[in-house]
Amino acid sequence: MSPKNKKKLDIIRKKLDQIDNQLLAVIKKRTSLVNEVVKLKENKSEIVDQKRITSILKNIKIKSIKKNIDPKITNRIWKNMIWSYINYERRNFKKK
Repeated sequence: MSPKNKKKLDIIRKKLDQIDNQLLAVIKKRTSLVNEVVKLKENKSEIVDQKRITSILKNIKIKSIKKNIDPKITNRIWKNMIWSYINYERRNFKKK
């Protein structure tokens, strides 16, 4: 890699790091809301709402296409996020 391209790469990577920091802040806010949701659920069986998951993924696909983002990328990200939070809810569910 040429020194010029190396410098460009370093600049782009710094921008990616800044975006990662923003994503972490958003994930913290989202986790806080999930904590509120899990407190409202009365049964562990309420944690997985397949209808809602399907609806979310459908909406993300539509929005991705409108924003010219590869929907395969966003679908994978959202599926992983949804199932990560389902796992989190299961670990933090504290009802009878």
